[in-house]
Amino acid sequence: MPLKLTKNELKKQKDNLRMYWRYLPTLQLKKQQLQTEIRGIESRAREVRAERDRLNAEFQEWIAVFGEKAAFAPDTVQVHHIRQETGNIAGVSIPVFRGAEFVRSRYDLFITPLWVDTASDRLEKVLLLDLEARVLDEQVRLLQMELRTTTQRVNLFEKVKVPEAHANVKKITVYLGDQQVASVVRGKISKKNLERMEEEAAD
Repeated sequence: MPLKLTKNELKKQKDNLRMYWRYLPTLQLKKQQLQTEIRGIESRAREVRAERDRLNAEFQEWIAVFGEKAAFAPDTVQVHHIRQETGNIAGVSIPVFRGAEFVRSRYDLFITPLWVDTASDRLEKVLLLDLEARVLDEQVRLLQMELRTTTQRVNLFEKVKVPEAHANVKKITVYLGDQQVASVVRGKISKKNLERMEEEAAD
């Protein structure tokens, strides 16, 4: 759509420019906040996974010591329910890990080694950390989606909308200024012609 070189359009472009300058700092701040939050969550996820791996390694060594690894089946402990709440970061709804409930398979108390109960407790701790890490990954995924959108908006404002509105204001201002000068010149020429005609009529 061609740019209208009118006073109304000039006002509209100036209003747009003011609006862009008003919203741009908010978007930039949101972008920075999202970047900071993502870095923090990624760091926390690394810590959780490192702790999970450490506990899991201890767990495997601990079971191996008893020489009855086959007595502890992988499905001895299963996740029954993950407890989550909804949090909010920079306007983004994210899941927040609040723990989990587990179920344990039934086993014969007479033939199953006593250490299986302790092993189940340790496995629950490993699983809890793994579940927390997964929720942290989901937080990062959601925040990165919002960061991409926010970054696109910042770029749109900084690189397209603001320069475009600024150029439009300048173009319309120059055009209206030229029109005003031309109008003044025409007025002076008309005045001189009128004066000359009056002088000629007087002669």
